[in-house]
Amino acid sequence: MIAEETEIIQSLGEAIWDGDDTKSRELAIKAIQRGINITTVFNNGILEQINRVGDEFGRGNLFLTELFMAANAAKTAMDILMPEMVKQKGETQSLGRIVIGTVAGDIHDLGKNLTAHFLQANGFDVIDLGIDVSRETFIKKVKKLKPDILGLSAMVTTTMPEQKNVIDALTSAGIREKVKVIIGGSSVDPIWTETVGADAYGSDINDSLKKCKELIAS
Repeated sequence: MIAEETEIIQSLGEAIWDGDDTKSRELAIKAIQRGINITTVFNNGILEQINRVGDEFGRGNLFLTELFMAANAAKTAMDILMPEMVKQKGETQSLGRIVIGTVAGDIHDLGKNLTAHFLQANGFDVIDLGIDVSRETFIKKVKKLKPDILGLSAMVTTTMPEQKNVIDALTSAGIREKVKVIIGGSSVDPIWTETVGADAYGSDINDSLKKCKELIAS
């Protein structure tokens, strides 16, 4: 990687860390103009800093406002970069349809947004329902859109039980066997995945992409 590309990517990461959405937008545009590989920008510029922000917030070294500012700066850059990533990957047949959302009671969307963008950029048709999504809405959308996979995000431990509530609601509605369920969140692990009856969990965006491909193939 040439020095200018490295500088742009590092500067973008710094802009996200600082919560500077104006600068992150400018640098995202600059990365496209310079023809830098967007996957590299995403992994080394955005994802690396978002992971850092999340870790520092978890340790109590950052305030919630700083977390939101960083998330907004990252989203600003992603909104510009993701269409270009799709172009760089070329036209491909959809790998499958995914409905994704953050469960009821939870307004955190950083991890969900990153995952949705990344899955879409890698060939999935993604319908993002947003945050604080009721189980009734999940059921309604699964019935209407008939996705291959349903993604349930819960970033705080108090909302994690809602993942099980949604899966139980799928069973009650008689459609559990018609859709694979992948869950995600900072505290989600294999034990919790088995407890709630999900088919898989994604530990990060790369793992989520891998698991979704495996679910489609199964």
